Amino acid sequence: MSDHFDIVVLGSGPGGYVAALKAGQMGARVAVVEQGELGGTCLNHGCIPSKALLASSELLHRLRGAAAMGIQVGGKIGFDWKKIQKRKDGILRKLRGGIASLFKARKVALYQGRAALNGPGRVAVTAAGKEAPQLTADNIILAVGSVPSRIPGWPTDPGIVCTSDEALHWKELPASLLIVGGGVIGCEFACMLEPLGVAVTIVEMMPRLIPEMDADLAAALEKLLAQRGVRVFTDTKVADLKVSDGGAEAALESGESVRVEKVLVATGRRPATEDIGLETVGLAADAGFLRVDDRMATPVRGIYCIGDANGRCLLAHAASAHGVVAAQNALGRDRVFRDPVPWCLYTFPEIAGVGLTEDQARQQSLPLAVGTFPIGHLGKAMAVGEADGFVKVLRHRETGALLGVHMMGHNVTEVIAAAGTLLHQKAGVADVAETVFAHPTVSEAFKEAAEDALGQALHLPPRKIVRVAADA
Repeated sequence: MSDHFDIVVLGSGPGGYVAALKAGQMGARVAVVEQGELGGTCLNHGCIPSKALLASSELLHRLRGAAAMGIQVGGKIGFDWKKIQKRKDGILRKLRGGIASLFKARKVALYQGRAALNGPGRVAVTAAGKEAPQLTADNIILAVGSVPSRIPGWPTDPGIVCTSDEALHWKELPASLLIVGGGVIGCEFACMLEPLGVAVTIVEMMPRLIPEMDADLAAALEKLLAQRGVRVFTDTKVADLKVSDGGAEAALESGESVRVEKVLVATGRRPATEDIGLETVGLAADAGFLRVDDRMATPVRGIYCIGDANGRCLLAHAASAHGVVAAQNALGRDRVFRDPVPWCLYTFPEIAGVGLTEDQARQQSLPLAVGTFPIGHLGKAMAVGEADGFVKVLRHRETGALLGVHMMGHNVTEVIAAAGTLLHQKAGVADVAETVFAHPTVSEAFKEAAEDALGQALHLPPRKIVRVAADA
C-alpha cells in the first residue's frame, strides 16, 4: 500500500513544518513524517526551552539588583527549579499543539515514525518497529535537522557528561558545571545557570568566546561573565576527562584541573543525515551535510534539503526561510535564497548581528569605516537600568553600503530585525542615519552608530578620523 503526495517532508522542525504549511497554502497535497515530537530540535531541545529557562534566570538576576531601581523586595529571593521546568514544559506543549492545529487547517497529513528514502519518489516509514504504508511523492524535502556533537573517547554517561538535549530538561541543578565550548549554546547556559547558584567554568579552544561573531562583542561578553563569577578559559583544550565519584575531573592543557558535578559538551552540532536512505536515490553527503543550490535543490531532481542538514546556516529562522523557498521551487516557482540571516545570543544583555563582521570585512580587504555607539549613552538604557553594550555599524567607505551591524544590549535581538531589513534592501549607511528612530528606545543606538560610521555623530565627542581598516 502507498499514499501519494505532491510533497513529502521528512521532519517537523522549523524548516519542515514551515515548508509543509507553505506547500499546503499553495494548494499542494502534503505529508510530514516525524519520529519524535512536533517542532523538532528548536521547539523541544533548543531555541524555545532554553529561552524559557533564560527568562526565569534573567528575572532572578534583575530582582537581585532591584534595590538600585528603588524597589524593595521583602524576604529572601529564591527560585523553584521544578516550577521553572514545569513552566517551560507547558510552553512546549502549547507550541506543539499549535503546529498540529496548523497542519489540520492546511490539510497536512502527519505520519508518526522514522522516515527513510526508499528509491526515487518513495519514502518508507517505520513506526514502533513496524513498517507503515509507503509514501510516494513528486517531490521530497529533507528537513532532518542536526544532533549535538559529542567528543569521541569521552565518557558517555548522560547523567554526568551531557549535551544540551539533556541539560535543558534536568530534574535537578548541579552545584558545579564545566561547559566545553564557548559558542552560543555554551554562553547561554553559563548566563542561565550562574544566577541559579551553579558554579560555571567555560573552556573554549579558540582564542575567544563566540568565535564566529564580532570580536568586540566576544570581549565584552567575556568581561561580563567574569564579573558575575563565571570562570572562562579561552585558547585552551581539555586534555583529558575522567568520571568518578558522581562527578567529573577535566585536565586542561594548561596544566590546571577542574572538578565539577556535571559536564556540558557544547562543541556544536552535526547533521542528522545518517541512515535516511541517501544511497537509494544516489545522494552523497559531504561531511554529513547535503549540499544544495540557492533553490535548496540537491543534485537529485525532486529532492530538496533545508535547515541544519544542508550546512548553509544552522539557525531555526534560516531553516524556516529555506522551507518556504524549497516548497515554492518544488511547486514550480523560481525562487532563490541569498538573503542575510541575523543571529541572536540570548545572554543578558542580549547579543545580535547580521551581515559581515569586522574581521570578515578586513579579510576581504574591503575599504571599511566603523561606527560605534555605547548603549549606556541612551536615555532609555539609563531609565531601565540596562547600560551595558554597544552597537557597531560597518560601512563600505567607497560605496556607502551597509555591510554589517552588531549589537550588545537590552532587547537587541528585537532591534536587529531593522538592520536585517535594511541589509536585505541593500540600503546604505546614510539611509540608516537619515531614518527617524523613536525616542527613547534602544534602537536609537543603531542610528547613532550609523552616524558615527559617516563621521557625523552628534552624541559623541567629535573626532577627526573615522576608524578605517589598516590595509584599506
